[in-house]
Amino acid sequence: MVRSLFRRIPVFAVVSAVIVSCPSLARSQTIINVNVGENRHTINPNIYGIANTTQAQIQDLNTPLVRYGGDSASTYNWLVNGDNRGTDWYFESIGDTSSVQGYRGDSFISMNKAAGSQAMVTIPMLPYVATLGKNRSIDYSFSIKKYGAQTGSDPYLPDSGNGISTKSGNPFITGNKPLDAYVASSATTQLAWIEHIIAKWGKEVNGGLRYYIMDNEPSIWHSVHRDVHPTGESMNEIYNDYLSYAGNVRAKDSGALIVGPEEWGWTGYFYSGLDQQYGASHGWGGPFPDQSAHGGMSYVPWFLQQLYKYQKSSGKQLLNVFSLHYYPQSGEFSNDDSAAMRATRNKSTRSLWDPNYTDVSWINSVVQLIPRMKSWVSVYYPGLQTGITEYNWGDEPNLNGATTQADIFGIFGQQALDMACRWGAPASNTPTYLAMKMYRNYDGQKSTFGDTSVACSVPNPDNLSAFAAQRTIDNAVTVMVINKVGTSAPINIDISGFTPGPDAQPYQISTTTQTGIAVLPQVAVAKGVLTATVPPQSITLYVIPTAPSGAQYDFEGSIQGWTTIGTPTATLNDSTLEHYTGTRSLSVSISGNAGTTSAYVPTPTTPAGATVTFHVWIPTGSPILSIQPYVEQGKLGGYTFTGTYVPIKNLTAGGWNTITVAVPKNAVTPLYSLGVQFTTGSKWTGTCYIDTVEW
Repeated sequence: MVRSLFRRIPVFAVVSAVIVSCPSLARSQTIINVNVGENRHTINPNIYGIANTTQAQIQDLNTPLVRYGGDSASTYNWLVNGDNRGTDWYFESIGDTSSVQGYRGDSFISMNKAAGSQAMVTIPMLPYVATLGKNRSIDYSFSIKKYGAQTGSDPYLPDSGNGISTKSGNPFITGNKPLDAYVASSATTQLAWIEHIIAKWGKEVNGGLRYYIMDNEPSIWHSVHRDVHPTGESMNEIYNDYLSYAGNVRAKDSGALIVGPEEWGWTGYFYSGLDQQYGASHGWGGPFPDQSAHGGMSYVPWFLQQLYKYQKSSGKQLLNVFSLHYYPQSGEFSNDDSAAMRATRNKSTRSLWDPNYTDVSWINSVVQLIPRMKSWVSVYYPGLQTGITEYNWGDEPNLNGATTQADIFGIFGQQALDMACRWGAPASNTPTYLAMKMYRNYDGQKSTFGDTSVACSVPNPDNLSAFAAQRTIDNAVTVMVINKVGTSAPINIDISGFTPGPDAQPYQISTTTQTGIAVLPQVAVAKGVLTATVPPQSITLYVIPTAPSGAQYDFEGSIQGWTTIGTPTATLNDSTLEHYTGTRSLSVSISGNAGTTSAYVPTPTTPAGATVTFHVWIPTGSPILSIQPYVEQGKLGGYTFTGTYVPIKNLTAGGWNTITVAVPKNAVTPLYSLGVQFTTGSKWTGTCYIDTVEW
């Protein structure tokens, strides 16, 4: 993990900063526009991942993904079950309580299985891993007795120094012996650990470990692990290491998903370790030797390009999830809750997405991290998932940390990120913890924010942001409103592309003393508009149900027991592409030679004498000859078939057709079936739709 390192040179030219007005004491009404029919895409639940947590927190937060990683993971020795802490703690090799080989990884996987989440395990690629002294005692790299006086030492182990000499200029101590605290490692060493994991847990296809992470922030090994890797990794070195270690994962488990390169932050995206080390000692003026040796290409794009070339030539995919780390660089990752820092946090999340936002830290460039990552994938390695597998904006005990975390979760979903893991779960009694719970378990019954992102816009996301989604399980629309500033905000949520029910259910976080998420009185939704006022520094989730359609079959969220029979064949799904009412309909995908196929539901509850109304959509230019909605009685009714036959000349192509069928007054119920026949005159593949079948 890297929180913030020494100042690094910006990579891109500065663009104009966005001027954001300060909130006034009396705020005008904020219009939140939600269009359920636009910008629809699936929200991957893996964006709600975390690291460094407990089984109880995983279950309470309903967390789908948990990462084991960080600086010390680079030096984990599975044979002794211990690691070296590098610069995080005096370069000390410290053993876990258990001496059982591989226990850390096994217990981590076991915990996640018990909690119902997926584990991500980091595989070290450093040439050394930790070793321990007699009786599992601590070994360390910079003995003061051995290497001389140093500027700091472990207060509990005074001979263990920080590796910085007290000589003039406080230089780093060099020439230390790696074997003081380490043992040599290799791809073969880690292959044995991979084999151990598979032997214990099985392959991914059989429920074994799904995600293997390839080390941690390799471009700054020369800083974090300078006791064993004092020279920065070049592009070629990290690429060749990656081929060896990731190749072992792929050789042993073809179904596992490999995650990398896990780079630390802004300069780590563009410069290899070798170039970062060069830049630090040469004023960042360039030209950079490693980039120059690779045609001027930046490090991460080059890395992706080479792995894609390798896959094309070898047929082996050694990267499934393109992952980076990101920490804001203006001090946000702290518990500073001053007014100035709150304002900085409120806007700095725009670095995750906004092409018009210049980061105000030393980065001083347009970051737009998620679109940038997706662009690199599109150009250099098409088809990869994207992930931000380590991040944190701090201020966990306060509401500003909570609103920022809620904003981040919303951005991840809106920007269609595939995976994210927050560095550390907040304490369970903090507002930030509750902010995470708002998305995954707001009612204590594992109810979640919607799984399909929909269009949602606000005028000023630095003051108030909002995110909207639709939930497959019940078709409800969920809107997360995040008031970031210290004054209350009157809001109007204008909803289109969706017919809401009369009332929405709000859930809210608005004080630092809350121990749970507050359930508020319902709020009216009139003519598609929800009007309310949200408190200062608050997070409010509005759960808006769909209006009852009155239809027996509206296909809002499922196919409601319908099936098919006949030739050509047909497959059924609930679809958002066309709908007569609501947002979904039943898609009937037909494929095959000329003939008649039916989409129907068995044993409907339709009473005798009822008039059944069908709404059917057919495409233009199809070989459909006719459609026939129908009802059919069962054996006691003599299998009597009653239908309304409509030839193509009487149908509207590219639109909805309303057709009724009168059930005989003497029909024997329950009916055998109710459905629609489609007759085609030639071989065809295409889709029709059925919606709002009612009586």
